[in-house]
Amino acid sequence: MLGNNELMNSRLSGSEEALATLPCERLNDRAAPCILIGGLGMGFTLRAALPLLDASAEIIVAELVPAVVKWARGPMAELFGGSLSDPRVTIETADVFDLLSEQPNDYDAILLDVDNGPDGITHASNDRLYAMAGLQTAKRALRSGGILAIWSSAPDPKFTRRLMKAGFSVEENPVRGRGKRGAHHMIWMATKA
Repeated sequence: MLGNNELMNSRLSGSEEALATLPCERLNDRAAPCILIGGLGMGFTLRAALPLLDASAEIIVAELVPAVVKWARGPMAELFGGSLSDPRVTIETADVFDLLSEQPNDYDAILLDVDNGPDGITHASNDRLYAMAGLQTAKRALRSGGILAIWSSAPDPKFTRRLMKAGFSVEENPVRGRGKRGAHHMIWMATKA
């Protein structure tokens, strides 16, 4: 919790899992796909991605808050199962924006579950991910045909238009927090042409 805002919940993981399944199901034809996940959270996105990717895949998880990584390896280890020790997984205690800025054409998919989506509430610096310059940085980091998938607690038509203006082909995917129940969330699938 951050004040009255719920940041993570172990009961409603459906939309975090969809953040992985929607793009990863489209990577079947790619040899040795490289996936960047922004935000470790409770590991739902990471755990959902692992069975969809073969042994050649590389998954890098960027988590800004060291305490979240410590919790994942400590009191929440049971929730994470063996996902953190999977040989395909690397955990970076870093700002995902910094990793996006390092190498052009490096990722087949970038999955962002950072803050509450385009309307960040925890770190003002997260807003730069969703501004035009941040979207262009993510686009440069993607390989041709790569997918930028973004989780949000709510739809945002202005953000959809911003993704299109940045040159992505955009799909909006409304998803539920848990099965046919739970809160309505949004997953944007923005594909680099």
